[in-house]
Amino acid sequence: MAKTNLQTRPEDDFSSGAMETTRDKFHDGAFEVLQPAARGNRSGMDALLLAAALPKNASGVLADLGSGAGVAGLAAINLNPELKLLCVEKNPQMADLAQKSLHLSGNSKLFIKTKVIELDVTSSGVDRLKAGLAPDSVNHVIMNPPYNTSRERPPKDTMRAEAFMMGEGGIDAWFRTAAAIVKPGGTLTIIYRTENLGEVLACSQGRFGGLEIMPIHSRADEAAKRIIVRGTRASRAPMAIVPGFVVHNNDGSFTERADGIFKGTARLNFAS
Repeated sequence: MAKTNLQTRPEDDFSSGAMETTRDKFHDGAFEVLQPAARGNRSGMDALLLAAALPKNASGVLADLGSGAGVAGLAAINLNPELKLLCVEKNPQMADLAQKSLHLSGNSKLFIKTKVIELDVTSSGVDRLKAGLAPDSVNHVIMNPPYNTSRERPPKDTMRAEAFMMGEGGIDAWFRTAAAIVKPGGTLTIIYRTENLGEVLACSQGRFGGLEIMPIHSRADEAAKRIIVRGTRASRAPMAIVPGFVVHNNDGSFTERADGIFKGTARLNFAS
């Protein structure tokens, strides 16, 4: 994942207000995304892991809920050429960066397959429909919801606070939207904190079954701080815990499979 600084000026086509951005390359340069240099949320490893967790040869329509600048969704359609992408993001500046990223020279193949929707993930069904998210209209959903709750002190930067702090509706509101828009038999994939696994399981009840839970370890001898959970809409299949994934070797370098995932040449190994 290479990064190139982009100096923004008022006349720059890629500027978003007065916000300084970087132009970041992913999947060994296969696509690039404009991201805030110092504000809001910058996507990286979690987004690429989330994209690599989709079923192999996924096709149809993918919705990236809370997409930010669109890294996870663009990585997903780069890996799965038969997918079309809906980036759903409530922050107008982040949605604007996602839209501008589509016009970058390295993204010409992804531009025609992607639509950016400015919408709060927790919006009502009526508002979702107005924005173009009809019930049972997508085949797959990916999401990386805010981890922090009101128990924790929010960041001073308002954009960062919005990205990291879960709203009053909690994660259940995200699951409600996912379950409403995914077709029966479609999938939901989420990356979240391990300590919040109970919430993920509770919110999946009656919505997503056949859950596959993959622990994500920073190193092989460390407890998993992240989990990726993949489920199928209306499935009655039993839950499974699949082998964990290790990101770093003991010397801090990426494991061979992690390096492949971040370069866009490997996938996470789920059972299905």
